[in-house]
Amino acid sequence: MSDQRGTGRSGEQPKVERPSAEVERPAGATRMPGAPRDSYTKLPTGPVGVEPVVASGPADTAGMPAVQWAPHDSTGAEDNTRLAPWALLAAIVALCASWFVGWGIPLAIVAVVAAIMSLRRPVESRAIALWALILGITATIYSLGWLIWAGMQFENLG
Repeated sequence: MSDQRGTGRSGEQPKVERPSAEVERPAGATRMPGAPRDSYTKLPTGPVGVEPVVASGPADTAGMPAVQWAPHDSTGAEDNTRLAPWALLAAIVALCASWFVGWGIPLAIVAVVAAIMSLRRPVESRAIALWALILGITATIYSLGWLIWAGMQFENLG
C-alpha cells in the first residue's frame, strides 16, 4: 500500500500556485496557521477596531443645546403596573359567564394568558397570579363544555 496523502488521482503532486501580487504581506506578519510557508497571509476581512464607539449628536442644533443622556445619573422608572389583579378579575368574570353561556371563552383565554405573563414577572403577586390561572383554566373548560353541548344540540335539530 502506498501513501496517497497529498496526491491527485493520477498519483501526481498537486500544484500550488504562489499568491498573486494583489495579496499583500504585511511586514513582520506571521503566517496563518495551517497554511504553507509561502501561502496567503491576509485575512479575508479587514481588522476590526476594539475602541469603544461613542455615539453623540451635534453639539448645537438650531441654537438649542444638545440633550446629554446620562443613564447612570437618571433614576430608572420602576414598573409599578400590576397584571395579576386584572388577570384575576378577568378570570372571575369569565368563570361567572361560563356557568351560563359558552361565549365567555375569549375572556377566559385572555385571563389565562395574562396570568401566565404575570407569573413570569418578578414584581407580581404569585398567589394572585396562580388563582387567576386556575380560575381561567376552569372557566375555559366550562365554556368549552357549553360550546360542545351546544354543538351537539344543533346536530339533533338537523
